[in-house]
Amino acid sequence: MATAIPRNTICLWYDGAALDAARFYAATFPDSTVGSVHLAPSDYPAGKQGDVLTVQFTVAGIPCIGLNGGDTFAHNEAFSFQIATDDQAETDRLWNAIVGNGGQESACGWCKDRWGVNWQITPRVLTEGMADPDPAVARRVFEAMMTMRRIDIATIEAARRGASA
Repeated sequence: MATAIPRNTICLWYDGAALDAARFYAATFPDSTVGSVHLAPSDYPAGKQGDVLTVQFTVAGIPCIGLNGGDTFAHNEAFSFQIATDDQAETDRLWNAIVGNGGQESACGWCKDRWGVNWQITPRVLTEGMADPDPAVARRVFEAMMTMRRIDIATIEAARRGASA
């Protein structure tokens, strides 16, 4: 039975590693799965007949397709997945999974996986604090975040209260 094709799907370009990336995402993020794997019906510029051409997968409930298109295009920070976390343990688990699997840390809760896809691991308390109706609270939370790589929830909560962590 064929899998229904979603109306809107994010297509991510990989240099031969779409299936590896999809498997990593499915093992790392809740509500993530690997779906259909499609092999190239003939040779193409980045591969040969029978190579994995596309992989349908879901990341945190978002339908995606990984295309093994070669090294022509690279991911950049203009696109990222933002994953809302509920506590420090979840924040650390996701951050460490990405960075510890060949990824890179960036600033303000951003990191990049080994395939170049960018992620924002964002505790809900950070988003709530930056949206606080009191501009002084929002400013303190924002300024605290600007000093971080991985978000530290205790420091964000202290900034919301106007105290130091």
